[in-house]
Amino acid sequence: MTVGVAVLGSTGSIGCSTLQVLARQRHRFRVVALTGHSNTELLASQAAEWKPSYVGLVNGGTAGEGGWGKGNICLVEAATRPDVSIVVNGIVGAAGLEATLAALRAGKRVALANKETLVMAGDLVTRAAREGGGEIVPVDSEHSAVLQCLTGRRPTELARLILTASGGPFRTWSAERAGEASVAEALQHPTWKMGRKITVDSATLVNKALEVIEAHFLFGVEIDQVEVVIHPQSVVHAFCEFVDGSVLAQVGFPTMELPILYALTHPERVADAGTRRFDPVEIGSLTFEPVPPNVFPAYAMGRAAGKAGGTTPAAFNAANEVAVELFLNGRLKFGRIATVIEGVLAAHPGGPADSLEAVLAADAAARRLAREAAC
Repeated sequence: MTVGVAVLGSTGSIGCSTLQVLARQRHRFRVVALTGHSNTELLASQAAEWKPSYVGLVNGGTAGEGGWGKGNICLVEAATRPDVSIVVNGIVGAAGLEATLAALRAGKRVALANKETLVMAGDLVTRAAREGGGEIVPVDSEHSAVLQCLTGRRPTELARLILTASGGPFRTWSAERAGEASVAEALQHPTWKMGRKITVDSATLVNKALEVIEAHFLFGVEIDQVEVVIHPQSVVHAFCEFVDGSVLAQVGFPTMELPILYALTHPERVADAGTRRFDPVEIGSLTFEPVPPNVFPAYAMGRAAGKAGGTTPAAFNAANEVAVELFLNGRLKFGRIATVIEGVLAAHPGGPADSLEAVLAADAAARRLAREAAC
C-alpha cells in the first residue's frame, strides 16, 4: 500500500523538488493533497498530473478552480486529512506554523522545511508532537545531516554540532560593499537554487541563525553547542562531535532532493535512481572558514535571540521577514536589513512563548515595528 502525502507549498522550490522525488517513488507514495500560494497555473498543472483528492490555493484564484480550498485554512485542511500520513511543509515563513501544529496534533509525520515554525514556537511544536503522536523530521540539508549522523545514538553522546554555510554571494565582500548590494546580486547564490526569500536569508546568514535555533529544538542541544562555519563548496552539510572527541559528517552534492527523500523514508533508506552519486575526486578540495561578524551582523542577532528564548526568536523572525520583503520590493537597502532587525529586537519586551496567541501577538508586534523602522 502506498503512503499518502500532502505537499504544502507545492509550487515553491521545496514543493517542486518534493514532487520530483515522489515522481520516482510512485510505488511507495501517492500525492493526496497539494496547496500553493498564488501560482494558479502551476498548481493546476500539478493537480492535473497528480490528481490529488484535495487542492488548496492560499491567495488569489477565480475561475477554473472549482472545488479548491481557499485561504490560509486550506493548509490546515490539507495537513489533517485522514488519508494523509506525511505532510511536507515547504511553506516560506511564519505562515507554516498553524498547519504544522495541526498536523502534529493529528498524529502525522511532518517533513519540515519550514524552519520558521520551530524558531517561532519550538516548545509549542514539540509539545504538539508529543501530545498528538506526530513526528518532526527535518528537511533542511543541515538538520537532515545531523539526524543521519545521530540516528541510533543516545542524546547524551552528543557534545557539539557544527552546521555549515556557503557564505552566500557576499562571503568575500566588505561590509560596506555588501550593504549596497542589489536584489539581483543578493539572489546570485553560489551553490544552491532556492526561493527568493531564503536566498536573501543566505546572503545575510539569517538562515543560519534560524537553523541554530531550529537545531536547539530538534536535537535538544543548547544554542552554545551549535557552531557555524563557512564552507563555500556546500558539500559537508554538518558535523556531529561526540563526547569522546569522535566526529561524524554527512556529505553530498548540494541538492534538496536527498534530504527530502530521507525525510519521507526515515529511518529507512531506499534506492533512488535520480540521486546524484558522490565523487570525491570531482569535488577536489574542501575548505572551511570562520563566520566574519562584520559582514553578517544579523547572524549574531539571531543567535542572541535564540539564547534569550521566549517570544524573542519569533520577533527576530518577523522583523527579518518584513525587512527581506521590503528589500526584494526595492524599498530597503540590503545593509538596512540588519538595522531593522536590531531596532525591533531592542524594542521587543520579551515574554514566554507559552501559547499560540502569545507567539502570534509577538509576531504581529514585531512586524509593525519593522515597518516603522524601515520608514
